[in-house]
Amino acid sequence: MLAKRIIPCLDVRDGKVVKGVNFKGIKEVGDPVEYAYEYDRQGADEIVFYDITASHEGRGVILDVVSKTAKKVFVPLTVGGGISTVDDIRNTLRAGADKVSVNSQAVKDPQLIKDGADIFGSQCICVGIDAKKTAEDKWTVFINGGRIDMGIDLIEWVKRVEQLGAGEICLNSIDTDGVRGGFDIPMLKAVCSAVKIPVIASGGAGKLGDFADAFLKTDCSAALAASLFHFNELTIDEVKKDCRSKGIRVR
Repeated sequence: MLAKRIIPCLDVRDGKVVKGVNFKGIKEVGDPVEYAYEYDRQGADEIVFYDITASHEGRGVILDVVSKTAKKVFVPLTVGGGISTVDDIRNTLRAGADKVSVNSQAVKDPQLIKDGADIFGSQCICVGIDAKKTAEDKWTVFINGGRIDMGIDLIEWVKRVEQLGAGEICLNSIDTDGVRGGFDIPMLKAVCSAVKIPVIASGGAGKLGDFADAFLKTDCSAALAASLFHFNELTIDEVKKDCRSKGIRVR
């Protein structure tokens, strides 16, 4: 079994790390480059940057922040937000990212996933998905930072994403995002059962045991969190120690 990954996520707006609840009440918490450096030092397996308003505001990628961060950290860096063309993918990778995360634009133009995978390799293409429960065992896909319901069935979408060549899915539950009550286990289980590519659990980590819980109850490959790490409530090392104590293999 592959080792599970612990991934801190940095939501960035106007060049600053920010955090909100259910995509609302956004507040600034610090400098993304410094946060990334600290997480690298703590033993993060990867670092994810999301420019959370780029798609909504029709902007491009925060390449200056990506470039500065890539010079300071030595773990894989995934960057999302505002990536809408193959050139955006190319420029983001050239700036120092190891992977890009496409979300809103992938829903609007699924060909972007295929073109990105064909040109740069599946390993470079992560598809971020924001989804919300609509009925028992039913979820729909949202875009633009959880603002617009596309009416697309989540399970149908993840299967299509895999067929188009994505190397990974980062699955964020709008219902649990920032609420800190634990990851959305039913949604994670359903998606992990539907695809063979790695799935990152996102949205809802609130305490130490939530990471191990996701790994023990679903087949997710990684767990991602923001607030817990940003506010020094937990370190990455503490999370890994807890996982190891429960028999979960981590890096």
